[in-house]
Amino acid sequence: MSHGPGSRAPLGNTHVDDDPPASPASASGVLEGGGEMGALMRSMDWSTTALGPMSGWPQPLRTMVSTCLTSRFPILVWWGADMVMLYNDAYRVILGDKHPRAMGQRGREHWSEIWHIIGPMLEGVLTRGEATWAENRFLAIDRHGFTEESYFTFSYSPIRDEHGDVGGIFTAVAETTAQVLDARRLTLLQKMAARTAGAQSVTEACARAMDALSENPSDIPFAALYLLDAQGTQAHLTARSPLEEGGPRWPAQVLLAGDARTAWPSFASVMRTGQAERLDGLAEHLGELPSHEGRPAPTAALVVPVARPGDAKPAAVLVVGLAPLLGRDPKYHAFLDLVAGNLAASIAGARAYEEEARRAEALAELDRAKTTFFSNVSHEFRTPLTLMLGPIEDGLADATAPLPPVQRERQELVRRNGLRLQKLVNTLLDFARIEAGRAQASVIPTDLSALTTDLASSFDSAMKSAGLRLVVDCPPLPEAVHVDPEMWEKVVFNLVSNAFKFTFDGEIRVALRWEGAHVELIVQDTGVGIPEAAMPRLFERFHRVEGARGRSHEGTGIGLALVQELVKLHGGTVRARSTPGKGTTFTVSLPTGGAHLPAARVDTGGTRASPGAGAQAFLEELSQWTAEGSPPTPPHVT
Repeated sequence: MSHGPGSRAPLGNTHVDDDPPASPASASGVLEGGGEMGALMRSMDWSTTALGPMSGWPQPLRTMVSTCLTSRFPILVWWGADMVMLYNDAYRVILGDKHPRAMGQRGREHWSEIWHIIGPMLEGVLTRGEATWAENRFLAIDRHGFTEESYFTFSYSPIRDEHGDVGGIFTAVAETTAQVLDARRLTLLQKMAARTAGAQSVTEACARAMDALSENPSDIPFAALYLLDAQGTQAHLTARSPLEEGGPRWPAQVLLAGDARTAWPSFASVMRTGQAERLDGLAEHLGELPSHEGRPAPTAALVVPVARPGDAKPAAVLVVGLAPLLGRDPKYHAFLDLVAGNLAASIAGARAYEEEARRAEALAELDRAKTTFFSNVSHEFRTPLTLMLGPIEDGLADATAPLPPVQRERQELVRRNGLRLQKLVNTLLDFARIEAGRAQASVIPTDLSALTTDLASSFDSAMKSAGLRLVVDCPPLPEAVHVDPEMWEKVVFNLVSNAFKFTFDGEIRVALRWEGAHVELIVQDTGVGIPEAAMPRLFERFHRVEGARGRSHEGTGIGLALVQELVKLHGGTVRARSTPGKGTTFTVSLPTGGAHLPAARVDTGGTRASPGAGAQAFLEELSQWTAEGSPPTPPHVT
């Protein structure tokens, strides 16, 4: 096949014929019409060419030339051992400046720069009579005075003469340069975007981008990305391509201010103007540069500012080696601008991620400090509380020297509020241990039905005093369930006391349901309910549902958050659904069996039969709520 920029062969035999050897009738029959190429052929003295006078042309050649001239598809006919070229108007574009000298001349002379590729293919068709073809074949051709990267899809088919021998070759060709280059560049941009999308730092984003660029050395023979410091006085090498050794010798940093005669002065100029600049004399800056796949080594680079539209100044400077075979392609420079824009977006995205990560870490640090504070304060409260409650309990229980009624009432008030404060301290400590990762569930196979029934029944008298019905529906389960009894106690107590706090009439129902792979604890009330807007934040620490009517507006705001964390330690989940004015249902789901639990956390020898002393603090608080009545619409701490 053939196509492309190329050699400048002498005009040769392409001149107007003063005495055409072929009769007008024969010429008009073979070369009738055919556009500009038909007119050119009719004007030529074919007797001075390798084909000889048209009157002597074999019929197959005449037929092929007639077909070629009337086709609107690029067609080239090679004829004879010298492979003389005859072509139509559509093929002229492929020849470029080689036209009109190539008409009727030997192909080797006009496609010398690619003859080492297409010559053997043509010879194979002539000698063996076998058709061949190529798709998107790379050919470095010279058709406009410079060598360019071009791609063609073409076929070579034998043309047989009157004797059945191969007299010539019929070539149909289409240039696919634009399609190949556009697809290649689009693929590169997509790779850059995909690989940098998950980068968590600017350095990582730059490295991933350069990794993508290294896979397209045809467009990006080499590249280096320099990030600018905050002061805008220095550019630091952050990533480069190719990654292997033996590439350009990049300086680790480039000064942007000072003596203009220092190396890489284009950096300062690009920063000042925001426009890309060409950098020649690469050997002076980077040393000897290698070639790629037989293509010439770059002799110039483009220094491109890396900035998004609207940015006050570039974030970086990109140095890209210019592929010599693409230097005259205007779309090439537009593509390099897209590469820089892609890099700018990737850097901006990575910086946004870093800033968000720093903000998140600052918030996490603040949260840790808050938790540490609560933990320290709770520890400081625990000892004096214990020392205070001990004598109060002894005084109230002293039968030999009983307290006078007035003093007893005062001591009982101190005791109730002491227990409330102790419950708050213990809850904060529990949550602090969980957040610090120090809390682990030590589970044992437990009769969950009996344990839950005992825990829920502890509230029976408080429910009756408040005029509520307590329904406990915990039938025996098919097998024991692995739980930490102390943690399960806190789960049940917090859910039931929360239901009591916001239920003023009706009932509170505590039930267990065996579902095979999991068991469910259901705590359902007929209370005030929770607004839909508050549901997503229901299990957040310290979250308050404003305006909810409850028996008390006091509390830590971490009861439900603690429930969720304790359930997670068992590998379970907790969820809630609520209808304002009709009530709320909490459902805790625990996996059955022990396959989901680490063996070190399972104690097969223990049992649990009754609730511990933890119920006392909850019951004291419930009794105080009942005594205080129901305040009008205070804030609701969940």
